[in-house]
Amino acid sequence: MKDTLKIQIWSDIMCPFCYIGKRRIEVALENFPHKNSVEIEWKSFQLDAGFVASADDNMVVHLANKYQKDAVWAQGMLDDMTQNAKNSGLDFHFEKAIMANSLNAHRLLHLAKKFNLANNLEELLFKAYLTDGLNINDLATLKDLGVKIGLNSQDIDEVLNSDIYAKDVASDILEAQSIGVQGVPFYVFDNKYAVSGAQHVDTFINTLEKVWKEGNFVAKPIVLNTTLGDSCGIDGCN
Repeated sequence: MKDTLKIQIWSDIMCPFCYIGKRRIEVALENFPHKNSVEIEWKSFQLDAGFVASADDNMVVHLANKYQKDAVWAQGMLDDMTQNAKNSGLDFHFEKAIMANSLNAHRLLHLAKKFNLANNLEELLFKAYLTDGLNINDLATLKDLGVKIGLNSQDIDEVLNSDIYAKDVASDILEAQSIGVQGVPFYVFDNKYAVSGAQHVDTFINTLEKVWKEGNFVAKPIVLNTTLGDSCGIDGCN
């Protein structure tokens, strides 16, 4: 019997639906009775690994060029996505978004993963790009975000001023390709079931329940009262 249900999530910081999907699966977990027995592993994915930003880049122009549509169509798509985000409690500001290559952000995420802080950094990176209009390829910005979640300043410098974790990012992307991932977010539950896209909360809940039932998991105890009561520790009883 297993004691942890593992969810692997492939995502890219530059993907708005990845942030929406993050919120939705978090809501699903809040409504899942065995949430304390779920472990999330963030995996790197780059929608455009070769992207080089210029000062003239903006989201409207980028989308119009990518899909060979006009600016009106692109703005409408962004407006729809902004509303979609609001429904999940997120505040997107595409007019402030700075287009950037996400490789350095992903490398920093691998450092954060080493200290079980990847989820914290994912949150700050998404917010930085999609809400606050920060450049997530700017090394000073990345360092600031890393320090905020508790990463060591020297560790951050060592990663950002080198190519450390670049192979790990590439490995995540190759793994995604090997299992047929064509877009993100992409979720794999217990190496058994896959869910593609920022699905509705109910879809995530149903998948969690199905995997839990079939996986023969053991729930971890939930502490209902965190107030220190009568107990014994290594230094005695009190």
